[in-house]
Amino acid sequence: MFADTANIYIRSGKGGDGHVSFRREIFVPAGGPDGGDGGKGGDLIFEVDEGMNTLSDYRFVRKYCAPNGEDGGNKKCTGKNGADLVLKVPEGTVIKESSTGKIIADMSHGNKREVILTGGKGGKGNQHYATATMQVPTYAQPGQEALELDVTLELKVIADVGLVGFPNVGKSTFLSRVTNAKPKIANYHFTTLNPNLGVVDLDNGAGFVIADIPGLIEGASNGVGLGHEFLKHIERTKVIIHVVDAASTEGRDPIVDIRAINHELEAYNPDLLKKPQVIAANKTDVFFGSEEETVIDLLKEEFEKDGIKVFPISAVSGKGVKELLYYVYELLKTIPKTPIVFEKEFSMNEFRVAKDPYSVFYDEEEQVYAVEGPKIERMLGYTNIDSEKGFEFFQKFLKDNGILEELEALGIQDGDTVRMYGLQFDYYK
Repeated sequence: MFADTANIYIRSGKGGDGHVSFRREIFVPAGGPDGGDGGKGGDLIFEVDEGMNTLSDYRFVRKYCAPNGEDGGNKKCTGKNGADLVLKVPEGTVIKESSTGKIIADMSHGNKREVILTGGKGGKGNQHYATATMQVPTYAQPGQEALELDVTLELKVIADVGLVGFPNVGKSTFLSRVTNAKPKIANYHFTTLNPNLGVVDLDNGAGFVIADIPGLIEGASNGVGLGHEFLKHIERTKVIIHVVDAASTEGRDPIVDIRAINHELEAYNPDLLKKPQVIAANKTDVFFGSEEETVIDLLKEEFEKDGIKVFPISAVSGKGVKELLYYVYELLKTIPKTPIVFEKEFSMNEFRVAKDPYSVFYDEEEQVYAVEGPKIERMLGYTNIDSEKGFEFFQKFLKDNGILEELEALGIQDGDTVRMYGLQFDYYK
């Protein structure tokens, strides 16, 4: 089955912990610290694979974790970096954060490879914390935590022109006539369950890519008839061709059908109605006498006043198809060639802050300023503020993370007490 969406869990590798150890060699009775650094965790990377056209692989395996970095060792040995994990996706895949729907990356139009989650940095070994006053540091820095996300993958096909219409109006037949695509064709509804793509080749090297967008019926924007699954593919197209059964071989009214499809497009995304539209009035080969002229005149009267050109065609015999294709080609030339790329909305920097929250507030009961949160607790876990170097790091951490600014915004004065978990100190600017 064609798969154009998937929900998966991804995680980068955690950084390896720094190591605490001391030289223990004969004739070196007071060896210094030699704990090595931890290795970096592996990155989680998405990469375009030109040979893929569905997301079916991600329907069966839903959890992807990059390897962690190794811990540091003694004798200043650095832990091995975790290998990067590369996930292959078809071109046109949009990666979204699942809970908000915000776009993380659009893997299309030159964006072939993107690091989505960076592996955690390795922690520093105790060799880095030796000073003149602290020659035996018994602490090391833990590795940076991994990043994790639930993401939704959406494949939005890349085509210049999208064919829309109700089932059984001849879209697949039209596509097979004008391109090298080989869609399945049969006389029953929902024959097409895949977005079929083909290349239209015109004279002198001219041409464009066209896609048959399946599943559009009334209620499609609400998911009826598979429509919601495929409406996303229209978003990248630049021109929309309505294929209608002009001869009403199944009793359908082509005017009502076009209005209904446009209603579904608008309900899904109002911007879709801003795209240029063309009407392919199909199945004119089955008309008798003046029926064709009457129906085509009604269609033109209804839609050409809105700038929507009507072409009577027969996908079976080829009548009128050439004229339609050249009109669409000329129409495409008037549209800016800027590719339709979905802008990034989700910032991993914001995500890191959200993942490591902290709060700064004034405790009225104890009359102290308090700083709390996982980020603060982790920092205190690997910082020896009794050492000169450790205290300098502690001060720099408070400044770099904006904690000092927040304390000042709360009105802290010289000599006021600040509490961080079990630690209390007096504030002086």
